[in-house]
Amino acid sequence: MNKRYLIALLSISRKEINRFLRIWVQTLVPPVITMSLYFVIFGNLIGPRIGAMHGFNYMAFIVPGLIMMSVISSSYSNVASSFFSAKFQRNIEELLIAPVPTYIIIVGYLVGGVARGLMVGLMVTFVSLFFVDMPINNIFILILSGTCTSILFSLGGLLNALLARTFDDISIVPTFILTPLTYLGGVFYSISLLPPFWQSVSHFNPVFYMINAFRYGFLGIKDVPLLWSFTVIFSFIFCLYCLVFILLKKGVGIRT
Repeated sequence: MNKRYLIALLSISRKEINRFLRIWVQTLVPPVITMSLYFVIFGNLIGPRIGAMHGFNYMAFIVPGLIMMSVISSSYSNVASSFFSAKFQRNIEELLIAPVPTYIIIVGYLVGGVARGLMVGLMVTFVSLFFVDMPINNIFILILSGTCTSILFSLGGLLNALLARTFDDISIVPTFILTPLTYLGGVFYSISLLPPFWQSVSHFNPVFYMINAFRYGFLGIKDVPLLWSFTVIFSFIFCLYCLVFILLKKGVGIRT
């Protein structure tokens, strides 16, 4: 990589990481508190009434999904809010006129989103250990699925920020798309419990494949083959990256 490009990448990445670390009380603490409430309510209070699922107690079963929820929301919101703020304040134009390739800008923002997503995920994982002993079946699958999911939703946040016209547009996607997909992605249940029709419907939910792979990394159980899960994840990453690259290259939502 060209030395100038490397400096640009490190500069954007450092700016994005410093941005959420400076306001860590707003960016890192709230997801941990929210997930802790899920652990208490669904794990300790409701879990014993539900019983075991796939041979594990209910608390252990839902922890991977809850960790993935925090990774998804943190990665998405970090890039969406940061890029839209830069666009709103008109300082994104400084990057566009600089001799920096489009892919460097994209990767720089992705580093910030992934850093925040994985940091929140690690914090939630640590908190979960106070409630249940979590086994680790495959650390490689765990890291790969968590990182790829963070990349995917960081790209989603960047796409939303490019197309958004107001700050209200940033909240529409998490409220009406991300939250339903996440809750219906098998966080609190196994799709094997669903009727055949709804099992088929669940296979059209991309979040289901991410949670499936991540849960396998912890517990060693899966509802669909890992090959399917990673095929879906990599396909979405590729498609979203290409779309974001084209839109950013053309200045869609930026140049008026």
